[in-house]
Amino acid sequence: MSLAVTGMIAGMALGFAGYFGGFGAFLLVAALGAVGFVAGRFAEGDLELGEFFRTGERGRDDERRH
Repeated sequence: MSLAVTGMIAGMALGFAGYFGGFGAFLLVAALGAVGFVAGRFAEGDLELGEFFRTGERGRDDERRH
C-alpha cells in the first residue's frame, strides 16, 4: 500500500472521528495512530529504542573533534 493511500485512510479515520465523536475523539484517534505508527516502525526494525533516549552530546563530541 502506498503512503498516499495510507495517509488518505488515516485522514478519513480522523475525519469520521471528528465528525461523529467531536474534538476529543479526534485527538484520541490521532494519538493512537501515532503510537501505532511508532510501534509499527519499531516492529519493522526501522527504529531502535535507544533513539528515543539519546542526548545531544553525541553531536557536541563530533564538533570538538573537528
